[in-house]
Amino acid sequence: MPEGLEDAVLAEVRRIFATELEREAPVELQHDLLRELHVDSLAAIVIAVGLENRFRVKLTEEDTTGVVTVEDLVKRVAARVRAAA
Repeated sequence: MPEGLEDAVLAEVRRIFATELEREAPVELQHDLLRELHVDSLAAIVIAVGLENRFRVKLTEEDTTGVVTVEDLVKRVAARVRAAA
């Protein structure tokens, strides 16, 4: 995975988990959002809105299709940011 944008997205995901969702567990690229990080529909909205605000992009329902791991999410958001640039 290229450095830079993906690192920034991952850092923001971790910040959202720590501050917005008040979760202390580590967030790693290989973690399953549903099974390991227990992201429910409300948490998913909080994460999406936080990423949209930070990176000034609009995430669509299509952007979330097939997203299982933190890495999937990071790649999808980075791709959306690059497409919007």
